[in-house]
Amino acid sequence: MNPERRTGTILVVDDDPYVLEYVTALLSEYNYSVLPFGNAKGAADCVQRDGNIDAVLTDIKMPVMTGIDLLERIHAMNPELPVLLMTAYAELDTAVSAIKQGAFDFIIKPYRSEQLIHSIEKAVRYKKLIQQEKEHKNILEQTVRERTKALSDALSKVKNMSRELIHRLTVVAEYRDIDTGMHNSRMGLFAKILSEVMNLPDDFIEALMFASPLHDIGKVGIVDSLLLKPGPLTEEEFGIMKTHTQIGSNILAGSTYPYIRIAASIALNHHERWDGTGYPRGLAGEKIPLEGRIVMICDQYDALRSNRPYKMPFTHDQAVYIITKGDGRTMPHHFDPAVLAAFKKSSSVFDEIFDEQQDTLP
Repeated sequence: MNPERRTGTILVVDDDPYVLEYVTALLSEYNYSVLPFGNAKGAADCVQRDGNIDAVLTDIKMPVMTGIDLLERIHAMNPELPVLLMTAYAELDTAVSAIKQGAFDFIIKPYRSEQLIHSIEKAVRYKKLIQQEKEHKNILEQTVRERTKALSDALSKVKNMSRELIHRLTVVAEYRDIDTGMHNSRMGLFAKILSEVMNLPDDFIEALMFASPLHDIGKVGIVDSLLLKPGPLTEEEFGIMKTHTQIGSNILAGSTYPYIRIAASIALNHHERWDGTGYPRGLAGEKIPLEGRIVMICDQYDALRSNRPYKMPFTHDQAVYIITKGDGRTMPHHFDPAVLAAFKKSSSVFDEIFDEQQDTLP
């Protein structure tokens, strides 16, 4: 009879040289590679060195180190390596106990060759299935890592695109306003500081920092005669100027990108007041989106500190006093109390930012 071709490496342990020789010859006939050992200690050392063993076949009753001891030693090193125990009828209780301890199978002496080969085949298939499962798991994990990286790269590109779009729109706004580019840079830094003091989520802080410079993007829709007027606006002119909030919201509305969406909210709501006296919708309290409440106080501080055709710039102390104490036109109850408290804590940083972020005239 020509047995089917089988592959696998079997470690065989038996202190009886005749049994060891017979089992080795039998397994070799069935095309298994055999590593024969006459004692358990040598077999255990071999398992520690060789990671390519598919199964271990060992007699239970051996001197010094028994088959049970070898089973425990092997599973301490490699719990997935199947160990088969050979036992006599008198040792059957011991074999059953060994199964409970993790032995793959046991073979009762005297055994038939077919029985031994069948048990070895099961053990080798088990080992190969375990290995295939590991490889499959590794492939899946690698695939997940690769796809996660690809998704991360895609999200990064989207985020960068949003940032670039915001930057380009900010440049557009700068061409139409008497305010300069550093005003917009300061707005992002001011908003970041307030958000951090308020312990807001990192993703919100990042989005707010990049979106807040677009607060006045709607001024692109205001005629130059109003936008650049050197003196105070009439009531009618101020009514037209107020529309820049809705214009900015319309420009940015409908985007699926978080940065653009929060920028649209800021453009619409950065002139709303906590007491409901702001514009364009007269929202009050927490009905005003948080990003609008934060940017409102940043814009107010920067406007007070900046030079305008119709007013001289205020000092830092004067600006802080007006915001926190009021001057009739600007009052503390215009601001969210939590945002105002954060401003009071961080006002010195506002001063540093304003001094550092100044336009350099050509």
